[in-house]
Amino acid sequence: MPTGPAAQSRVERRFAAWYDRMNAGVERRWAGARRAALVAGLTGRVLDLGAGTGANLPHFRAAGQVSAVEPSAAMRERLTAKLGRAHVPVQVVDAAAEVLPFPDGYFDAVVCTLVLCTVPDQARALAEIRRVLRPGGQLAFLEHVRATGAAARAQDLLAPLVHYLGAGCHPNCDTLAALAAAGFTVQAVETFKPVPRIPLIAPFVAGTAVAPPG
Repeated sequence: MPTGPAAQSRVERRFAAWYDRMNAGVERRWAGARRAALVAGLTGRVLDLGAGTGANLPHFRAAGQVSAVEPSAAMRERLTAKLGRAHVPVQVVDAAAEVLPFPDGYFDAVVCTLVLCTVPDQARALAEIRRVLRPGGQLAFLEHVRATGAAARAQDLLAPLVHYLGAGCHPNCDTLAALAAAGFTVQAVETFKPVPRIPLIAPFVAGTAVAPPG
């Protein structure tokens, strides 16, 4: 059976190939600064979950080691090519968020940036994050979430199309509620709508949550 980028669907390969170009303006205008604010101060062992093509890499400054987990071979190929931009040691790991190959309590911090909308089973992924995060460890997140009113109904209606074109993205996830259900305590959160607006992909939330102390 073939493995690697060639084994993925045409949509997945095209999405990975265009991802950086497609998001260059967003990263320049606001996302890069948001990423830096979330991850620059994280220390110890850090899990970058769903690391994609490596947008977070240049923003880690204090981590002892970053484990960049990415299940897409096409994304990992681009991520690996950017390792020279990192300021800290980084290992690239092929794994799904729902089945992480790390022992309990291994990480001091976990980073989720624009990934919890794409995992096939968000509750199971958050349970795995909680498992590999040490008691009291920090989860730093930047995610787009379910809107309200007519915008939420539009997200629901067009969710199958967004899921297909966006490499598995679910535009209508209530991620803050899912964090609470998984046992995390949200310490700080900001809800915002970037300008220019991205249809169906808003609002966004950025903040930190803490795993239970034991």
